[in-house]
Amino acid sequence: MGKLVTLNKNKDFKRVYSKGKYAASPGLVTYVLKSRFKTNRIGITTTKKIGNAVQRNRCRRIIRAAYAQIEKNLLIGNDIVFVAREKTVELKTQNILRDMQYQFRRLNMVRISDKSN
Repeated sequence: MGKLVTLNKNKDFKRVYSKGKYAASPGLVTYVLKSRFKTNRIGITTTKKIGNAVQRNRCRRIIRAAYAQIEKNLLIGNDIVFVAREKTVELKTQNILRDMQYQFRRLNMVRISDKSN
């Protein structure tokens, strides 16, 4: 796995929120929008409702770790935004990974050959 390509500009986040599809679970919300790039770009949002800086950074770390495990099974060329929820602080990487797999299946982001697994 190479370095993650991230969304940095507020206008990119707003575009994904307004025009993209989303799937939600108690621990995570995922927004997806097709982009013109040849790779997936990700953005992670954590608000102050989640907790202090240590807790917000932990949420970002576990979301990135879960995404790194599932990245090779996804279709490319999309902008993806993950929104952490208050419950995310209590969850482990494996719980977030399970939520991501479910959400990406609902959003038709899983490669065809991997859907049978």
